Amino acid sequence: MSIVEPQDPARQAHAAGRNLTYAMLEEVGRAIVTGYYDARPFPTEAELAKEHGVSRSVTREAVKMLTAKGLLTARPRKGTSVQPQAVWNLFDPDVLRWLLERKFSLSLLRQFSELRIAIEPAAAALGARGRDRERIAAIAGGYRRMEAAEAGEDDPLDADIDFHIAVLNASANPFYMQFRDVVTTALRTSIQFTNRFKGRTASLPAHRAVLDAIEAGDAAAAQATMAAIIGDVMVLIADAERAG
Repeated sequence: MSIVEPQDPARQAHAAGRNLTYAMLEEVGRAIVTGYYDARPFPTEAELAKEHGVSRSVTREAVKMLTAKGLLTARPRKGTSVQPQAVWNLFDPDVLRWLLERKFSLSLLRQFSELRIAIEPAAAALGARGRDRERIAAIAGGYRRMEAAEAGEDDPLDADIDFHIAVLNASANPFYMQFRDVVTTALRTSIQFTNRFKGRTASLPAHRAVLDAIEAGDAAAAQATMAAIIGDVMVLIADAERAG
């Protein structure tokens, strides 16, 4: 007979409060980023609490979190207002996800690809120089998933992301590795677009070339082959932009 420990009421209340806070964070954050408040003033704390049916403490905490993400600012006697997009924390996974939920934007996709081509080829080169067996094995594992996906035995999107994240990790550079969440979130939109535009999945030979170069310790080839993958994406985006 198993014994079920009694629930701590204080812990339950704390967990419920956190759930309400994150639910409100999600709803209000998405509304800000997708433009709901572009043509209207941001509500007061009391108005937000009433609108969402939560306590003032939950509202206050959600507003603090949105402020930390760069979406809101609070000034004495002026209240809380939405910040311009230029100061949003675009490296915050929530902000980036909400941003990608807006009307699809080729320019945003191009800008993200411009960031990728500055980061991922350099990470591949570092991975080749480091030649860490465990990290290279993770890249090889991502590539095997891509092969399985090509045969219909894995998810193409998840497999491709797994490969690219493994390359970031192979750099052993904590700054590059911190891009993991950002790349995971934004790459989903990028890959979905390029796969639809090309009518096929990611190129296995191109990704194999990156893996081979890293395994061989050829930093120049690793950098060039990864740049070629992202460069191909940028050509597709440019073609789509010209097509209007």
